[in-house]
Amino acid sequence: MRESAKEKCQIPFLDPILKPFIPHPERRRHLIDLGLIYADILIYSGLNAFLRSLHSAFQNHFQPERYRKWIQSNEPDPQQLEHFTALSRTFSYRPRISIITPVWETNESWLRFAIESVLNQTYENWELCLVDGGSTKGYIRSLLEEYARADFRIKVKFLPENKGIALNSNEALSLATGDFVGFLDHDDELAPFALHEVVKILNTEKNVQLLYSDEDKIDTNGKRRDPFFKPDWSPDLFLSQNFICHFCVIKKTVLDSMGGFRQGYEGSQDYDLFLRCTEKIPAAGISHIPKILYHWRTTQESVAYTSLVKPYATVSAKHALEDAATRRGFSVQVIDGLYPTTYRVRYAVKGTPYVSIVIPTKDHLEVLRHCINSILEKTEYPNYEIIIIDNQSEEHETLKYYTSLQEQSKIKILHYNEPFNFSSINNYGVTHSDSPYIVFLNNDTEVISGEWLSAMLEHAQHTGVGAVGAKLLYPNDLIQHAGIVLGIHGDFVQMHIAGHSHKFVSNRLPGYFFRPHIIGNYSAVTAACLMIRKDVFLEVGGFEEDLAVAYNDVDLCLKIREKGYRIVYTPYAVLHHHESYSRGPEKSPEKQARFYQDTLWVRTRWGAIIDRGDPYYNPNLTLKKEDFSIRI
Repeated sequence: MRESAKEKCQIPFLDPILKPFIPHPERRRHLIDLGLIYADILIYSGLNAFLRSLHSAFQNHFQPERYRKWIQSNEPDPQQLEHFTALSRTFSYRPRISIITPVWETNESWLRFAIESVLNQTYENWELCLVDGGSTKGYIRSLLEEYARADFRIKVKFLPENKGIALNSNEALSLATGDFVGFLDHDDELAPFALHEVVKILNTEKNVQLLYSDEDKIDTNGKRRDPFFKPDWSPDLFLSQNFICHFCVIKKTVLDSMGGFRQGYEGSQDYDLFLRCTEKIPAAGISHIPKILYHWRTTQESVAYTSLVKPYATVSAKHALEDAATRRGFSVQVIDGLYPTTYRVRYAVKGTPYVSIVIPTKDHLEVLRHCINSILEKTEYPNYEIIIIDNQSEEHETLKYYTSLQEQSKIKILHYNEPFNFSSINNYGVTHSDSPYIVFLNNDTEVISGEWLSAMLEHAQHTGVGAVGAKLLYPNDLIQHAGIVLGIHGDFVQMHIAGHSHKFVSNRLPGYFFRPHIIGNYSAVTAACLMIRKDVFLEVGGFEEDLAVAYNDVDLCLKIREKGYRIVYTPYAVLHHHESYSRGPEKSPEKQARFYQDTLWVRTRWGAIIDRGDPYYNPNLTLKKEDFSIRI
């Protein structure tokens, strides 16, 4: 096993050198780690991979400028805000929105900014419920009383002592009389059009009971950065990361039925509440507003600045996830994710169901041998078979290899003697399998993680899940596949279908809010490594045989979603994919014509769905690249 640059380097030697320039220890460590990551890419992955990763980092460096341009282009100016005020008065449904804000020892400026951000709302039917948890700073009482006297919509309650964030929040909730309740931290800010956007949705989507928005961070100088453009409701992603967070508005009757916040989950009391609420609210009752409605204050005392401020929040989050799994009837182990504030809910596999791994192939013996050996040597899950489907191999060494495999009880070889058609070959393979679970696997893959099969099986066993995809890496550890996003088009806008999430981004980098490294939902996953229950595969009619080469996996996944199943991506099933990333697109006229034909077929069948926008992406992110950069 190779030794990384990080393992070789004496980090304690670098730390004091950087300390005078970067006082904060976590940021100093982050910079050191980042430098070592890029050194690792250069040493082990080569100059091309290094330059690709550096280009991505360069683009991310200019994200603040891209975000500034996005704000200018997408957010209302003062004149538009006045129009929103007038427009909101014409809404046929004008529910009262109660904003609850527990207060404790808050900086005076940040507290004023928080309250003023509610007073500045263009939608006027709100109330602000402020509860102070026994603050010792004298200005807090006078400040809260000042605002309560100035506006009847502001309610204030003073507690003799601090009961903790959960009970303090419940005290604020007890003051609420609105139809819906929103949550505002005592040092954060709402966008002036936040409630307007919420009520606008409530006027068009009558069954909505929970709404959440995109968010960003705001520093002590009022400068905004780090926008979090979120997906629509993604239940498996939510078990990996509390992406709802801010700004969330929930129907009051739902909150009352939940009993509000619970003690013992301090630091993640909102995560616990959202988990309980989303269990009771159907997916159609959860609405995502893809606009920045919340500004999360970054100070050296806030989690927005560093997750180290409240390490107990991680403990509480895992406790909340364990409770959620128990309520839902699952046996799980909840562990830390690969990055801070992310989690892995590892489901116990029920029994040891048989799995068929279907591998189409033609010659290229060394590639196939490498794939088969990696499965046999590294797979920890015991109960599987490998079905090799030979598509008219001609080389003597290949046929000799097949003969040598006859002694392997886990391997059987089928022959498909028709012209190459990826869909037809795999459909043929499924007809020769009696397993309840099928894995479609390319012959140019190599297993890396021993748990790859069980990591997919733990999700595929759930009745609501239709297909499960894996993390695929190029041999130089750049990401080849971490889920598929609909609508990615590059320069080919007219015929766009989909692209791979975070393609060519180093696996050593976090990606966009850790998406490549956490379990979540996507619209599709690649059939280069895809697990599916056989009954689901048959229900949707298998692979479309009119799609001989391209996009057959996208079509399969869209058929699965059309039936109401979820597609899950897991980063814990990891394989190398020996597809040549430097080779580029096929250039022969015959192959280009075939690709065009497949693309046209998918556009005809699924164009309306694709053009509607990928629900697991965000309309504010680019469709020109796979790196989740801001769309401007």
